[in-house]
Amino acid sequence: MKIMAIDLGDVRTGVAFSDLTGFIAGQSMTITCRDRDRLLEEICALIDKEEPKEVVIGLPLNMDGTEGPRAEKSRAFGQRLGKMRPLPIIYEDERGSSITANRILSDAGKKRGKQRAKVDAVAASVILQSYLDSRKN
Repeated sequence: MKIMAIDLGDVRTGVAFSDLTGFIAGQSMTITCRDRDRLLEEICALIDKEEPKEVVIGLPLNMDGTEGPRAEKSRAFGQRLGKMRPLPIIYEDERGSSITANRILSDAGKKRGKQRAKVDAVAASVILQSYLDSRKN
C-alpha cells in the first residue's frame, strides 16, 4: 500500500511516497508554491497520479509536545485536503525532521546552498519513514 507524506512549508513543501509495500520511503520532491489553493491542486494531482491509500502530514509540535500556530496550519491544510480527496489523513510528529534532513544532505556531500532546495523533500521522507517504522511496531 503506497503512502504519501507532506512536509508543509510557507514557500516550499516536501512530498514523499513509500514503495508499494508501504515499507520504505522512496520517491520525493519539493513543490515551490506560496498559494495554498494552488498547492492543494498540485497535491491532489499527485494523489490522482500516484494513488496513495493514506496521506501523512508532518505536525510541527513545540518542543514540549504542545501544538502551536504552525500545527494549526498543518491541521487546517489536512482538513481541506481530506475534503478534496477522501483519504485517511494522519498527522506525524515532525520535530527534528529538518535537522535530520540537513544532516543527511551534508553527509551526502551536498553543498549548503544546494541543500535548501532539497531539504523539504528529504524532510518529507524522514517524516514518512518515521510513520512507516511506527506502523511496524
